[in-house]
Amino acid sequence: PSGPTVIESQAVREASGFPHHTRGRTRPRTPHGAREGSRFAGEEFIVNKPNRQRPAAGRPASKRTPFRRPEGPRKAQGRSSHAMDPQAAFEEVRGLADRPIALEIVDRARRMKTPELPTEKLQKALADAGLGSRREMERLIESGVVTVNGKTAALGERVTAADAVRVEGRLVHRRSLEEKTPRVLMYHKVAGEIVSRDDPEGRPSVFDHLPRVPGARWVAVGRLDFNTEGLLHFTTSGSLANRLMHPRWEIEREYAVRVLGELTTEQMRILTEEGVMLEDGLAKVERIYEQGGEGANKWYNVVIKEGRNREVRRIFESQGLTVSRLVRVGFGPIGLPNRLKRGQFYELNPAEVANIIKWADMLLPGERRRKKS
Repeated sequence: PSGPTVIESQAVREASGFPHHTRGRTRPRTPHGAREGSRFAGEEFIVNKPNRQRPAAGRPASKRTPFRRPEGPRKAQGRSSHAMDPQAAFEEVRGLADRPIALEIVDRARRMKTPELPTEKLQKALADAGLGSRREMERLIESGVVTVNGKTAALGERVTAADAVRVEGRLVHRRSLEEKTPRVLMYHKVAGEIVSRDDPEGRPSVFDHLPRVPGARWVAVGRLDFNTEGLLHFTTSGSLANRLMHPRWEIEREYAVRVLGELTTEQMRILTEEGVMLEDGLAKVERIYEQGGEGANKWYNVVIKEGRNREVRRIFESQGLTVSRLVRVGFGPIGLPNRLKRGQFYELNPAEVANIIKWADMLLPGERRRKKS
Protein backbone atom coordinates (compact mmCIF):
# COMPACT_ATOMS: atom_id res chain seq x y z
CA PRO A 1 0.00 0.00 0.00
CA SER A 2 1.08 3.58 -0.70
CA GLY A 3 2.05 5.72 2.24
CA PRO A 4 4.87 5.85 4.75
CA THR A 5 7.20 2.90 5.24
CA VAL A 6 5.82 0.35 7.72
CA ILE A 7 8.33 -1.23 10.13
CA GLU A 8 7.22 -4.11 12.36
CA SER A 9 9.05 -6.38 14.73
CA GLN A 10 9.18 -10.11 14.28
CA ALA A 11 7.11 -10.61 17.41
CA VAL A 12 4.44 -8.20 16.25
CA ARG A 13 4.35 -9.86 12.82
CA GLU A 14 3.89 -13.36 14.31
CA ALA A 15 1.25 -12.10 16.73
CA SER A 16 -0.73 -10.43 13.97
CA GLY A 17 -0.81 -13.61 11.91
CA PHE A 18 0.86 -12.14 8.83
CA PRO A 19 2.09 -14.85 6.45
CA HIS A 20 5.79 -15.58 6.36
CA HIS A 21 6.01 -14.92 2.61
CA THR A 22 5.27 -11.20 3.03
CA ARG A 23 7.27 -9.21 0.46
CA GLY A 24 10.21 -7.46 2.03
CA ARG A 25 13.65 -7.94 3.35
CA THR A 26 15.04 -8.55 6.83
CA ARG A 27 17.87 -6.52 8.23
CA PRO A 28 18.95 -5.65 11.74
CA ARG A 29 18.55 -1.93 12.23
CA THR A 30 17.13 0.53 14.65
CA PRO A 31 14.05 2.15 13.20
CA HIS A 32 14.02 5.84 12.76
CA GLY A 33 12.98 7.50 15.99
CA ALA A 34 13.57 4.39 18.19
CA ARG A 35 15.49 5.08 21.35
CA GLU A 36 18.32 2.91 22.57
CA GLY A 37 17.12 0.29 25.05
CA SER A 38 13.62 0.14 23.66
CA ARG A 39 12.04 -3.11 22.60
CA PHE A 40 12.63 -2.25 18.96
CA ALA A 41 16.38 -1.77 19.33
CA GLY A 42 18.57 -4.55 17.85
CA GLU A 43 15.66 -6.66 16.61
CA GLU A 44 15.01 -7.80 13.08
CA PHE A 45 12.53 -5.75 11.19
CA ILE A 46 10.48 -6.34 8.10
CA VAL A 47 10.46 -3.37 5.80
CA ASN A 48 7.49 -3.43 3.45
CA LYS A 49 8.44 -1.51 0.27
CA PRO A 50 5.66 0.91 -0.46
CA ASN A 51 4.61 1.87 -4.01
CA ARG A 52 6.50 4.95 -5.21
CA GLN A 53 4.37 7.99 -4.94
CA ARG A 54 3.61 9.90 -8.15
CA PRO A 55 4.99 13.42 -8.35
CA ALA A 56 2.63 16.28 -7.94
CA ALA A 57 1.03 17.76 -11.01
CA GLY A 58 3.35 20.09 -12.88
CA ARG A 59 6.54 18.72 -11.20
CA PRO A 60 8.71 16.38 -13.32
CA ALA A 61 9.69 13.07 -11.85
CA SER A 62 13.36 12.85 -10.91
CA LYS A 63 15.43 10.18 -12.61
CA ARG A 64 17.99 8.26 -10.59
CA THR A 65 20.60 6.68 -12.83
CA PRO A 66 24.20 5.78 -12.20
CA PHE A 67 25.14 8.45 -14.80
CA ARG A 68 23.30 11.27 -13.17
CA ARG A 69 25.45 14.24 -12.44
CA PRO A 70 25.72 14.89 -8.71
CA GLU A 71 23.97 18.01 -7.67
CA GLY A 72 26.15 20.81 -6.50
CA PRO A 73 25.33 24.22 -5.22
CA ARG A 74 22.71 25.88 -7.36
CA LYS A 75 23.88 28.66 -9.64
CA ALA A 76 22.50 32.04 -8.97
CA GLN A 77 19.80 33.00 -11.42
CA GLY A 78 20.53 35.89 -13.73
CA ARG A 79 23.22 36.74 -16.29
CA SER A 80 25.89 34.18 -17.04
CA SER A 81 29.32 34.72 -15.58
CA HIS A 82 30.67 34.79 -19.17
CA ALA A 83 28.29 37.53 -20.30
CA MET A 84 29.73 40.96 -20.89
CA ASP A 85 28.11 44.20 -20.14
CA PRO A 86 26.75 45.72 -23.38
CA GLN A 87 28.47 49.05 -22.81
CA ALA A 88 31.79 47.33 -22.15
CA ALA A 89 31.40 45.18 -25.27
CA PHE A 90 30.66 48.26 -27.38
CA GLU A 91 33.71 50.06 -26.05
CA GLU A 92 35.89 47.04 -26.82
CA VAL A 93 34.63 46.72 -30.41
CA ARG A 94 34.89 50.46 -31.00
CA GLY A 95 38.45 50.34 -29.83
CA LEU A 96 39.33 47.85 -32.60
CA ALA A 97 38.54 50.44 -35.26
CA ASP A 98 41.29 52.70 -33.92
CA ARG A 99 43.98 50.08 -34.44
CA PRO A 100 46.21 50.46 -37.55
CA ILE A 101 45.34 47.07 -39.06
CA ALA A 102 41.60 47.78 -38.87
CA LEU A 103 42.06 51.17 -40.50
CA GLU A 104 44.06 49.58 -43.28
CA ILE A 105 41.34 46.99 -43.97
CA VAL A 106 38.63 49.66 -44.09
CA ASP A 107 40.68 51.86 -46.39
CA ARG A 108 41.42 48.93 -48.71
CA ALA A 109 37.72 48.04 -48.92
CA ARG A 110 36.87 51.64 -49.85
CA ARG A 111 39.44 51.64 -52.65
CA MET A 112 38.08 48.44 -54.16
CA LYS A 113 35.88 48.97 -57.22
CA THR A 114 32.57 47.20 -57.52
CA PRO A 115 32.74 44.73 -60.44
CA GLU A 116 30.71 45.88 -63.42
CA LEU A 117 27.57 43.81 -63.88
CA PRO A 118 26.15 43.06 -67.34
CA THR A 119 23.36 45.39 -68.37
CA GLU A 120 20.27 44.99 -70.51
CA LYS A 121 17.49 47.24 -71.69
CA LEU A 122 14.72 47.80 -69.20
CA GLN A 123 11.93 46.76 -71.59
CA LYS A 124 13.75 43.49 -72.26
CA ALA A 125 14.20 42.82 -68.54
CA LEU A 126 10.48 43.39 -67.93
CA ALA A 127 9.54 41.18 -70.87
CA ASP A 128 11.83 38.41 -69.60
CA ALA A 129 10.04 38.66 -66.24
CA GLY A 130 6.82 37.66 -68.02
CA LEU A 131 5.02 40.99 -67.72
CA GLY A 132 4.26 41.25 -71.42
CA SER A 133 5.83 41.77 -74.81
CA ARG A 134 8.55 44.34 -75.40
CA ARG A 135 6.17 46.69 -77.17
CA GLU A 136 3.78 46.53 -74.23
CA MET A 137 6.66 47.17 -71.83
CA GLU A 138 7.77 50.18 -73.87
CA ARG A 139 4.31 51.69 -73.54
CA LEU A 140 4.33 50.84 -69.84
CA ILE A 141 7.66 52.65 -69.32
CA GLU A 142 6.43 55.69 -71.23
CA SER A 143 3.38 55.88 -68.95
CA GLY A 144 5.71 56.61 -65.99
CA VAL A 145 4.68 53.74 -63.68
CA VAL A 146 8.08 51.98 -63.84
CA THR A 147 10.84 52.97 -61.41
CA VAL A 148 14.47 51.89 -61.11
CA ASN A 149 16.02 52.28 -57.66
CA GLY A 150 13.25 54.68 -56.68
CA LYS A 151 13.54 56.93 -59.75
CA THR A 152 11.13 57.08 -62.67
CA ALA A 153 12.54 55.01 -65.53
CA ALA A 154 13.12 56.26 -69.05
CA LEU A 155 12.63 54.31 -72.27
CA GLY A 156 15.88 52.65 -73.33
CA GLU A 157 17.41 52.76 -69.85
CA ARG A 158 19.77 49.90 -69.05
CA VAL A 159 19.62 47.97 -65.79
CA THR A 160 21.66 45.31 -64.02
CA ALA A 161 20.70 42.40 -61.80
CA ALA A 162 21.41 44.55 -58.72
CA ASP A 163 18.86 47.24 -59.64
CA ALA A 164 15.45 47.28 -57.96
CA VAL A 165 12.79 47.55 -60.66
CA ARG A 166 9.20 48.28 -59.63
CA VAL A 167 5.98 48.55 -61.61
CA GLU A 168 3.27 50.59 -59.89
CA GLY A 169 5.18 50.17 -56.63
CA ARG A 170 5.47 46.38 -56.87
CA LEU A 171 8.93 44.82 -57.03
CA VAL A 172 9.59 42.85 -60.21
CA HIS A 173 11.11 39.42 -59.62
CA ARG A 174 13.49 39.03 -62.53
CA ARG A 175 14.55 35.66 -63.81
CA SER A 176 18.14 34.55 -64.08
CA LEU A 177 19.75 32.35 -66.69
CA GLU A 178 19.90 29.46 -64.25
CA GLU A 179 16.14 29.14 -64.00
CA LYS A 180 14.14 26.42 -65.65
CA THR A 181 12.83 26.36 -69.20
CA PRO A 182 9.92 28.78 -69.84
CA ARG A 183 6.42 27.44 -70.23
CA VAL A 184 4.71 27.40 -73.63
CA LEU A 185 1.20 26.32 -74.54
CA MET A 186 -0.99 26.33 -77.62
CA TYR A 187 -4.64 27.32 -77.54
CA HIS A 188 -7.42 26.78 -80.10
CA LYS A 189 -9.10 30.16 -80.17
CA VAL A 190 -12.84 30.36 -80.75
CA ALA A 191 -14.41 33.04 -82.93
CA GLY A 192 -15.91 35.69 -80.65
CA GLU A 193 -12.97 35.98 -78.21
CA ILE A 194 -10.49 38.81 -77.90
CA VAL A 195 -6.74 38.46 -77.29
CA SER A 196 -6.59 41.01 -74.49
CA ARG A 197 -7.02 41.16 -70.72
CA ASP A 198 -8.84 44.48 -70.72
CA ASP A 199 -11.90 45.14 -72.86
CA PRO A 200 -14.27 48.06 -72.25
CA GLU A 201 -17.11 46.09 -73.85
CA GLY A 202 -16.62 43.11 -71.53
CA ARG A 203 -16.28 40.54 -74.30
CA PRO A 204 -14.91 37.03 -73.59
CA SER A 205 -11.10 36.84 -73.45
CA VAL A 206 -8.78 33.99 -74.37
CA PHE A 207 -6.98 34.51 -71.05
CA ASP A 208 -10.09 33.33 -69.20
CA HIS A 209 -9.37 29.77 -70.39
CA LEU A 210 -5.66 29.60 -69.54
CA PRO A 211 -4.17 28.10 -66.36
CA ARG A 212 -2.66 30.40 -63.77
CA VAL A 213 1.09 30.90 -63.61
CA PRO A 214 2.45 31.60 -60.10
CA GLY A 215 4.80 34.58 -60.15
CA ALA A 216 4.44 35.24 -63.90
CA ARG A 217 1.86 35.78 -66.61
CA TRP A 218 1.07 34.48 -70.08
CA VAL A 219 2.31 36.51 -73.03
CA ALA A 220 0.42 36.04 -76.30
CA VAL A 221 2.60 35.31 -79.32
CA GLY A 222 0.82 37.50 -81.84
CA ARG A 223 -2.89 38.19 -82.04
CA LEU A 224 -6.00 37.05 -83.86
CA ASP A 225 -8.91 39.40 -84.47
CA PHE A 226 -12.32 38.94 -82.89
CA ASN A 227 -13.83 36.80 -85.68
CA THR A 228 -10.69 34.74 -86.46
CA GLU A 229 -10.16 31.34 -84.89
CA GLY A 230 -7.35 28.84 -84.73
CA LEU A 231 -3.88 28.43 -83.27
CA LEU A 232 -2.53 30.82 -80.65
CA HIS A 233 0.69 30.48 -78.67
CA PHE A 234 1.33 31.71 -75.14
CA THR A 235 4.58 31.70 -73.19
CA THR A 236 5.98 32.98 -69.90
CA SER A 237 9.12 34.28 -71.65
CA GLY A 238 8.90 37.75 -73.10
CA SER A 239 12.13 37.21 -75.06
CA LEU A 240 10.77 34.11 -76.75
CA ALA A 241 7.50 35.88 -77.57
CA ASN A 242 9.38 38.84 -79.05
CA ARG A 243 11.60 36.51 -81.07
CA LEU A 244 8.59 34.79 -82.62
CA MET A 245 6.58 37.98 -83.25
CA HIS A 246 9.17 40.40 -84.58
CA PRO A 247 8.77 41.08 -88.32
CA ARG A 248 12.53 40.89 -88.82
CA TRP A 249 12.49 37.12 -88.35
CA GLU A 250 9.68 36.56 -90.87
CA ILE A 251 8.01 33.66 -89.07
CA GLU A 252 5.48 31.94 -91.35
CA ARG A 253 1.78 32.04 -90.47
CA GLU A 254 -0.47 29.56 -92.21
CA TYR A 255 -4.23 30.13 -92.62
CA ALA A 256 -7.22 28.23 -93.95
CA VAL A 257 -9.38 30.84 -95.71
CA ARG A 258 -12.96 30.43 -96.91
CA VAL A 259 -14.15 33.12 -99.32
CA LEU A 260 -17.33 33.84 -101.18
CA GLY A 261 -16.13 33.56 -104.77
CA GLU A 262 -12.97 32.33 -106.45
CA LEU A 263 -9.52 33.69 -107.25
CA THR A 264 -8.27 33.58 -110.80
CA THR A 265 -4.83 32.26 -111.73
CA GLU A 266 -3.66 35.79 -112.52
CA GLN A 267 -4.81 37.07 -109.14
CA MET A 268 -2.92 34.28 -107.37
CA ARG A 269 0.21 35.15 -109.37
CA ILE A 270 -0.04 38.82 -108.40
CA LEU A 271 -0.46 37.98 -104.72
CA THR A 272 2.62 35.74 -104.66
CA GLU A 273 4.96 37.61 -107.01
CA GLU A 274 4.09 41.29 -106.98
CA GLY A 275 1.97 41.75 -103.87
CA VAL A 276 -0.78 44.31 -103.30
CA MET A 277 -0.62 47.76 -101.77
CA LEU A 278 -2.63 48.17 -98.57
CA GLU A 279 -3.18 51.19 -96.34
CA ASP A 280 -0.12 50.36 -94.22
CA GLY A 281 2.22 49.21 -96.97
CA LEU A 282 2.89 46.45 -99.46
CA ALA A 283 1.53 43.00 -98.57
CA LYS A 284 2.73 39.83 -100.24
CA VAL A 285 1.61 36.20 -99.97
CA GLU A 286 4.36 33.60 -99.63
CA ARG A 287 2.29 30.65 -100.89
CA ILE A 288 -1.35 30.07 -101.81
CA TYR A 289 -3.12 26.82 -102.74
CA GLU A 290 -6.68 25.90 -103.62
CA GLN A 291 -8.33 23.58 -101.11
CA GLY A 292 -11.70 22.95 -102.78
CA GLY A 293 -15.07 23.99 -101.47
CA GLU A 294 -18.82 23.65 -102.05
CA GLY A 295 -20.97 25.93 -104.14
CA ALA A 296 -19.93 29.55 -104.08
CA ASN A 297 -17.60 29.08 -101.10
CA LYS A 298 -13.98 28.23 -101.87
CA TRP A 299 -11.20 27.28 -99.46
CA TYR A 300 -7.59 28.43 -99.86
CA ASN A 301 -4.42 27.69 -97.94
CA VAL A 302 -2.46 30.91 -97.46
CA VAL A 303 1.02 31.44 -95.96
CA ILE A 304 2.31 34.91 -95.03
CA LYS A 305 5.36 36.11 -93.08
CA GLU A 306 3.83 39.10 -91.34
CA GLY A 307 1.28 39.62 -88.60
CA ARG A 308 -0.32 42.96 -89.39
CA ASN A 309 -3.85 43.68 -88.26
CA ARG A 310 -6.47 41.87 -90.39
CA GLU A 311 -3.85 41.40 -93.14
CA VAL A 312 -5.33 38.25 -94.72
CA ARG A 313 -8.82 39.69 -94.84
CA ARG A 314 -7.59 42.92 -96.43
CA ILE A 315 -5.56 41.01 -99.03
CA PHE A 316 -8.65 39.18 -100.27
CA GLU A 317 -10.76 42.33 -100.06
CA SER A 318 -8.27 43.99 -102.44
CA GLN A 319 -9.22 41.31 -104.98
CA GLY A 320 -12.94 41.87 -104.53
CA LEU A 321 -13.55 38.82 -102.33
CA THR A 322 -15.00 38.65 -98.82
CA VAL A 323 -13.58 36.23 -96.25
CA SER A 324 -16.40 34.33 -94.52
CA ARG A 325 -14.18 32.21 -92.27
CA LEU A 326 -10.54 32.45 -91.25
CA VAL A 327 -8.63 29.81 -89.28
CA ARG A 328 -4.94 29.90 -88.40
CA VAL A 329 -3.63 26.36 -88.71
CA GLY A 330 0.12 26.89 -88.28
CA PHE A 331 2.66 29.22 -86.73
CA GLY A 332 6.35 28.65 -87.34
CA PRO A 333 7.27 25.01 -86.73
CA ILE A 334 4.01 24.18 -84.91
CA GLY A 335 0.75 23.21 -86.54
CA LEU A 336 -2.72 23.04 -85.05
CA PRO A 337 -3.29 19.42 -83.87
CA ASN A 338 -6.52 17.76 -84.96
CA ARG A 339 -7.17 16.53 -81.41
CA LEU A 340 -7.05 20.07 -80.01
CA LYS A 341 -10.69 21.14 -80.11
CA ARG A 342 -11.92 24.71 -80.04
CA GLY A 343 -11.57 26.33 -76.62
CA GLN A 344 -8.95 23.80 -75.46
CA PHE A 345 -5.24 24.28 -74.74
CA TYR A 346 -2.20 22.01 -74.64
CA GLU A 347 1.00 22.83 -72.72
CA LEU A 348 4.20 21.71 -74.36
CA ASN A 349 6.59 19.53 -72.36
CA PRO A 350 10.16 20.73 -71.63
CA ALA A 351 11.63 18.77 -74.56
CA GLU A 352 9.18 20.37 -76.99
CA VAL A 353 9.88 23.82 -75.58
CA ALA A 354 13.62 23.23 -75.94
CA ASN A 355 13.13 22.33 -79.60
CA ILE A 356 11.23 25.59 -80.21
CA ILE A 357 13.97 27.61 -78.47
CA LYS A 358 16.64 25.95 -80.60
CA TRP A 359 14.56 26.46 -83.75
CA ALA A 360 14.32 30.17 -82.88
CA ASP A 361 18.12 30.27 -82.55
CA MET A 362 17.95 31.20 -78.89
CA LEU A 363 19.93 29.92 -75.92
CA LEU A 364 18.48 27.47 -73.45
CA PRO A 365 18.52 28.48 -69.75
CA GLY A 366 22.11 28.23 -68.47
CA GLU A 367 23.54 27.73 -71.98
CA ARG A 368 26.25 29.93 -73.43
CA ARG A 369 26.77 30.71 -77.05
CA ARG A 370 29.93 29.21 -78.47
CA LYS A 371 32.51 31.53 -79.94
CA LYS A 372 33.07 31.16 -83.64
CA SER A 373 36.58 29.99 -84.44
